[in-house]
Amino acid sequence: MQIREIETFISKIPDYPKPGILFYDISTLISNDQAFKATVDSLYDLIKNYKFDLIAGIDARGFIFASSLAYKLNKGFVMIRKKNKLPGKTISIDYDLEYGKDTLEVNVNLKSKNILLVDDLLATGGTANAACKLLEKSGGTLTCFLSLIELNFLNGRKNISVPIETLIHY
Repeated sequence: MQIREIETFISKIPDYPKPGILFYDISTLISNDQAFKATVDSLYDLIKNYKFDLIAGIDARGFIFASSLAYKLNKGFVMIRKKNKLPGKTISIDYDLEYGKDTLEVNVNLKSKNILLVDDLLATGGTANAACKLLEKSGGTLTCFLSLIELNFLNGRKNISVPIETLIHY
């Protein structure tokens, strides 16, 4: 399945979650077995030449692709979660959103680990940048940020200092 065909499985929902926003809904993509498999295989093709020990995914839709790639590559999976969602001792980072502030956390020591970071969408880059800083704060080294979708017009990649790979650009 070609990237253009994969893209047809992403639903576009206008005015969600608020007026003026066009929401890219991946639930229609991941519910189709062939489209989901083709997507994971295509994402793998983008990162197969990078060297990393672990794959981290950003809460929550990033978990879908990060864990699928971790399984495919026989790698461990690290969850980057929103505040108070992980047990035990966590490392946190606060960051700004367009509409306020938020916090991301991780609860594993990543010292001396090379990490691939995955999310479903790269928009302004705020969340991805915070996740990169969080992983580095935990001792990890980022090798690449991977996203299914990138909204080029929001220039999010300028906020990320590691190589970026994206499957679908809008």
